[in-house]
Amino acid sequence: MTLITPSHPSVPASVYAGRRSRLAKQMGTGSLAIIPTAPVQLRNRDCDFLYRPDSYFYYLCGFSEPDACLVVGGEGHSTLFCQPLDAAQEVWNGFRLGPAAAPAMLGVEAAFATSEMDAKLPDMLDGKDTVCYPFATHKGLETRVDGWLGQLRAKVRQGTLPPQHLGDLCGFLDAMRLIKDPHELSIMRHAAQISAAGHIRAMRLTARKLQAGQDLHEYHLDAELLHEFRHHGAQAQAYGSIVASGGNACVLHYRAGARQVNAGELVLIDAACELDGYASDITRTYPVNGRFSGPQRCLYALVLAAQQAAIASTRPGARLDDLHDAAVRVLAQGLLDLHILDANTVGGIEDVIDKKAYARFYMHRTSHWIGMDVHDCGSYVEPSERHIFSLRQDALTGQRVKHRPSCILRPGMALTIEPGVYVRAADDVPVAFHNIGIRIEDVAIVTDTGCELITRDVPVGIREIEALMHEAKGINR
Repeated sequence: MTLITPSHPSVPASVYAGRRSRLAKQMGTGSLAIIPTAPVQLRNRDCDFLYRPDSYFYYLCGFSEPDACLVVGGEGHSTLFCQPLDAAQEVWNGFRLGPAAAPAMLGVEAAFATSEMDAKLPDMLDGKDTVCYPFATHKGLETRVDGWLGQLRAKVRQGTLPPQHLGDLCGFLDAMRLIKDPHELSIMRHAAQISAAGHIRAMRLTARKLQAGQDLHEYHLDAELLHEFRHHGAQAQAYGSIVASGGNACVLHYRAGARQVNAGELVLIDAACELDGYASDITRTYPVNGRFSGPQRCLYALVLAAQQAAIASTRPGARLDDLHDAAVRVLAQGLLDLHILDANTVGGIEDVIDKKAYARFYMHRTSHWIGMDVHDCGSYVEPSERHIFSLRQDALTGQRVKHRPSCILRPGMALTIEPGVYVRAADDVPVAFHNIGIRIEDVAIVTDTGCELITRDVPVGIREIEALMHEAKGINR
């Protein structure tokens, strides 16, 4: 088993203790939170997937070993259950921290072996009003909690007091994780720098191989990305890298294959690393031969303009939907201007937006939260307005759906901005645009006055991309 562990831990134990204290205050006295980490997952036969701890768990204690559980009381007392020291197992799977060393190292008040949970949890729950845990995130946890509560109920005539309420811990933790602290933002900026370097490395390889007349396949670029990520200390990819050449770029979740990358095409790369538990997320689209063709240039400029409109909308007090609406308006007008959408068929820009005619070429949202998870936790609805909604008929499905006010942006929130256009070959689309897929994605941190783009170390402008590709043709490694 291989663990994902921080290469250079940059978050002191006091920060995790502060998070646990904040959680305890939100839960209130009389509550007890149970937060397990992720289990080891079998990949095939006797080989495991690369291990990564559960994000909620890691956020609260920074502990990366499997088979562990954190218990936080509403009064602020924290207990860790972890694997005991075992010399025989440690030979195969690496050294363990162990319960004796955990309090001093992690800042928890107590620690016990995981095997003691069933004996200790009933007593820890006795007299509590509420037991909290992350709902629907750990298979079998609910059953275990039921078992501990059952033991208490069986002894009520002896004076035990089982909790009377269940609470979903995700609500508390999602709100906390939505606003990043300085330690988190520092790691995310570093992850963004490493990820940007991976994209530049892939662009340069493309230019050099084409210049040398060598074959280039999607998997070559995938390998360059992973090399750069690991070379700079990232523990893993934040998600499976998307490396799509030619028409493959019109498949949103395409994975790098064996297809040859050909001159005259575009390559879309959506890839980033995970560093010390935090993800980055970058997408760039660039011309294989170093220069955008006329149709490619027109579509790229359109997507870039849509992203710029969304970026301009990213500021405190704005709604998350404002970003998407700004990008959609630019894309809708551009699709009409380029005659990819026929105005005689779909009408004007307001018709295109109201009927979602653009969704044939832009079918995803413009933003998602990012942090410990690439699609990070956090509500997309403004919490104070969750009970406000209107019923609308979806233009594409005809179904009536509830529309709620989207989240209000606040400083410290981190999100992606990623508009795109994907034009599959079709009889009613100009041939010049067939099989062109373009997406441009950056990570933005909401600031006091607007936003900070932390992934712009990799070029995004047409001239800058073409200059990088041209310059790379003269580089020998």
